Amino acid sequence: MDTRGILRPAALGRVFSLERCAPPEDLSGWVDHHWIVSWDLRGTDPYRSEVMTHPAIHLVFEPHRAAVFGVHRRRYVRRLAGQGWAVGTKFLPGGFATFVDRPARELTDAVLSLDDLFGAGGKRLARAAAALAEPEAKLGVLHRFLRARLPESPDPNAALVQAVVAAMRAAKPGGRVDEIAADHNVSTRTLQRLFAQYVGVGPKWVLQRYRLHEAIEQLGTRDGIDWTRFALDLGYFDHAHFIRDFRAVVGRLPSRYAAEAAA
Repeated sequence: MDTRGILRPAALGRVFSLERCAPPEDLSGWVDHHWIVSWDLRGTDPYRSEVMTHPAIHLVFEPHRAAVFGVHRRRYVRRLAGQGWAVGTKFLPGGFATFVDRPARELTDAVLSLDDLFGAGGKRLARAAAALAEPEAKLGVLHRFLRARLPESPDPNAALVQAVVAAMRAAKPGGRVDEIAADHNVSTRTLQRLFAQYVGVGPKWVLQRYRLHEAIEQLGTRDGIDWTRFALDLGYFDHAHFIRDFRAVVGRLPSRYAAEAAA
């Protein structure tokens, strides 16, 4: 399982469980995947779950609420205690924008109720999902809700955004926004406008986030790190630049996170 973005992924299977499943074929142009998280920490200490989010919007059902989570630019922290679960849908970059009449930038760093975004239809969706016990049944209700709102024809701008984000995720260290924009025959300014509308964060932010995902992934598996070489291999100008970026988002020094991951 791809654990990029999950801090201390060794907790998977020990502290909480995570399952993922693909969307139906007719929704695969908008939905990346569904996920189900559950935990049972009764009789043990609470756990501080931390995620370095992807450039994606999530629709989440929990026992006492249903909400849409915009892209969180800093790490998302959740205290897990007792017994609980959450069922979520991760939309492709630009995928959620198809279903709402507002730019994705208005959702950034926000958590909104379904009726805030979809009105009476969102309220009915939340109520219908809450009446069902099985996660798969909740997802079935969501599938019907999304199908009723699918556009008559594909959005070429959304398709472009998805292609650019995929290229950014696969970009070599040191890749730049202007280079990726040129590869897709658009200007950097056009990308900035499209990302504000469809993703919620800028293209430079997306590139940097994927670079930090790679750093976190490697820090969890490597020993005896040469920090200067490590930073350069990730495409940073120097070690200090990497430390500033990492600490600003993850909340601690790379060396401290590496020790936590090893422990």
